[in-house]
Amino acid sequence: MVFDDETIQKLFGFEDAESESIERLKEYYFKKDTFDRVTAELPLRILVGHKGTGKSALFKVAISEEKEAGNLPILIKPDDIAELGKNNENFLLRIRQWKYGLIKIIGEKVFSEFGLYDEKATSKLTQFGLKLISFISETINVAKDNISLTEGQKILTDNFLKKKRIIVYIDDLDRGWEGKKEDIIRISALLNAIRDLSNENSGLLFKVSLRSDVYYLVRTSDESTDKIEGSVVWCKWTNHEILVLLIKRILTYFGDSVDENTLMKTPQLHLRFHLERVMESTFSGRGKWENVYMYKILMSLIRKRPRDLVKLCSLAAQQAQQTNSPLIKTEHFQAIFEEYSQGRIQDTINEYKSELPNIENLLFGMRPTKKQRNASDGYIYTTAELIQKLNNIRQHTNFIFKNGRKASANELAQFLYKINFLTARKIVESGEIQRKYFEENRYISSSFVDFGYDWEVHPAFRWVLQPENINEIFNKLALSHD
Repeated sequence: MVFDDETIQKLFGFEDAESESIERLKEYYFKKDTFDRVTAELPLRILVGHKGTGKSALFKVAISEEKEAGNLPILIKPDDIAELGKNNENFLLRIRQWKYGLIKIIGEKVFSEFGLYDEKATSKLTQFGLKLISFISETINVAKDNISLTEGQKILTDNFLKKKRIIVYIDDLDRGWEGKKEDIIRISALLNAIRDLSNENSGLLFKVSLRSDVYYLVRTSDESTDKIEGSVVWCKWTNHEILVLLIKRILTYFGDSVDENTLMKTPQLHLRFHLERVMESTFSGRGKWENVYMYKILMSLIRKRPRDLVKLCSLAAQQAQQTNSPLIKTEHFQAIFEEYSQGRIQDTINEYKSELPNIENLLFGMRPTKKQRNASDGYIYTTAELIQKLNNIRQHTNFIFKNGRKASANELAQFLYKINFLTARKIVESGEIQRKYFEENRYISSSFVDFGYDWEVHPAFRWVLQPENINEIFNKLALSHD
């Protein structure tokens, strides 16, 4: 096949859901249990996950399905709420400002959808104690016989009057996030306001997406947010799910039918045959990467984020296009590993510098010393070795979190684990490597309990930390097990 830019995007998808057509997105979208949990008819659902885990894609598909079912989903973007929850030192007044502002925005969007937008009606939306669902129902009953509605608007208003339900999606709240005290207070007030509104208005359901670092800072800075913890749904993936996601994209690109349940039950060793339509079956590298199945390379280099896989495959496909190759080959992946690694470390710096401003010094400080490079693997540490490494780094740099707290070596270790720079690592009985991420077990990094895991710098970062000796990576880096 020809790997031009258009083909690459149709095959592997866009890096962000906003750029993807809803038709193609729904065609290849892989529904996990997370989707059902977020779309459940509950007053509040907060979807939390790292960048690139598919939060916006989930919302985009969910909104489309709600519309097809005749329901009323409302999407609120950062531009809609840019002026809300600012410039008020009183926290309770901030919450009230959010509540009034949200009711006005939601009401106006609903009336616009119904074709019933009226200045007189919308001016009443900010009245004290307004019950939004009841007010909209009464307004529809009064106005619908006097206004000419399209067939679609009639169906929408009739469905609303039957179900009396509005689903509000709030996405992309981390846009412009800097981790300042003001940012934290603003998001905290928003979450409190949403919780109040959903409790006060039966049928008003909120779905909010938050980046994991944003949620972490808000959750640890404001004790009132303990009341929303039960509404949190973590957006996390297994490697098997991500491999199935890739295969579904390939199969749907070629017009094949897909049974997700069958794919999920199929061992990765057998799933690999689907990849052979677009890439070589084995990676003809060297050392521990010599003649291993290509899917093992892919699964070892991603941080359990679908966007990583899209980036990795797309970069390699661009290389295949440059050599007029009908398949993505070993040499194409080898040509882009350093670029891929640089991109992942820059992503990490951009994503978490709001929490630890000098994160770049910490990440590059994790480069192995000459003595460590001569060891079996300079990127693997016992807990004691990791703490010693971090204490050595701290001798040259003061690490202070955004909240003003000086970071201890233990706290830096937990931070590196939380941001997926470090993974917990254990050799299983088969001799293969088991890697665990923060989302899978947040307690492994506890300083009080030894779970029997070592620590390893994630393979995605190796090329940028050791650009002077690439071959050493292939000789020493063990691949993940299925």
